[in-house]
Amino acid sequence: MAKNQRFEKIYSQGTMSVTEIWVDKETGINYLYHASGYSGGLTPLLDREGKPVISSIVNS
Repeated sequence: MAKNQRFEKIYSQGTMSVTEIWVDKETGINYLYHASGYSGGLTPLLDREGKPVISSIVNS
C-alpha cells in the first residue's frame, strides 16, 4: 500500500450492505459510498442547500 493515500475512510456501517464516508485529504470534500451485493456507487455528500460537505484539512 502507498504511504500517502489521498482518501481516508472516516465512517463505515454494515457488512452485506455497506455505507461509508470518505474524505479527500487534498480538497476536504466528503464522499458517500454505498454498496450492496454486486453494485455500488460513489457521490459527493451534500448538505441541505445542495453544496458539498467540506471537512477542514489537517496536515499530519
